[in-house]
Amino acid sequence: MHTRILGRTGREVSVIGLGTWQLGGDWGAVADADALGVLAASVDAGVTFFDTADVYGDGRSERLIGHFLATDAPGDEVTVATKMGRRLDQVPENYVLANFREWTDRSRRNLGTDTLDLVQLHCPPSAVIASDEVYDALDTLVAEQVIAGYGVSVETCEQALAAIKRPGVATVQIILNAFRLKPLDAVVPAAREAGVGIIARVPLASGLLTGTYTEATVFPESDHRNFNRDGSHFDVGETFSGVDFEVGLQAATEFAALAPVGSTAAQAALAWVAQIDGVSAVIPGARSVAQALGNAAVGVAEPLAHEFNEGVQDIYDRLLREAIHPRW
Repeated sequence: MHTRILGRTGREVSVIGLGTWQLGGDWGAVADADALGVLAASVDAGVTFFDTADVYGDGRSERLIGHFLATDAPGDEVTVATKMGRRLDQVPENYVLANFREWTDRSRRNLGTDTLDLVQLHCPPSAVIASDEVYDALDTLVAEQVIAGYGVSVETCEQALAAIKRPGVATVQIILNAFRLKPLDAVVPAAREAGVGIIARVPLASGLLTGTYTEATVFPESDHRNFNRDGSHFDVGETFSGVDFEVGLQAATEFAALAPVGSTAAQAALAWVAQIDGVSAVIPGARSVAQALGNAAVGVAEPLAHEFNEGVQDIYDRLLREAIHPRW
């Protein structure tokens, strides 16, 4: 497994990490045993970076990770990034030290640790990212060793660029995949220059880039790919990267045709993100051991051909740019 330095944390992590939103149950039910199996298979395959949040399954994802690290894997071998901020209404007034203490205390209990490796503000309003007081509060938690470092998970490139300018920000997490290319314009270069780590989330566009969906695909009622296609529950960009599902199916078919021999479309999509200079870690999710192992295998993938990158750009420019590029 190839490794990278996770921005200003200084920690060495696997370039392919594991996103654990699915393990919270927000993509349909996942049994505890299956979730723990995914965690174990990932670590066995060389994954040393887990990404979670306090709202994934209302803490279930954190608790599963905490249980796994306490019973099945030495905790110091895995860096765990969690997120906070979405347990209350998304208004700047809620992003204060007292709430930060409450949220991080809960996450520390869930994860079974005294000091959280990395805490990210969970897609807060832009006013929060611009607030000096917010970073003062986060610096206080670092000084008190409640957290080892902090970052910001963002929705837009503008938010990412604002966060990168802050000297205490270790990482920025942003949607980056073959259907969401805008971060390549300014965000990735700025982060690279500043030494801020880029954590690439939604690398498979909520599964679209696997090439396995059709117009007949039905998602469970509890799955955000069912209930958030219109953005009525949270930013629509989190679901299929904001791509219209029918257009996404066409783009996914064309993308799958680009995949190198011996790679699945999903593996090609992950490899494309992982091989971007400036990306510290890519965090695909997995609901099964087979998915976890397939994802982790990308950590040693050969560099993609120039023609592949040209194909990605062509699909984006023809089918997606007009709808996607101006929004995020």
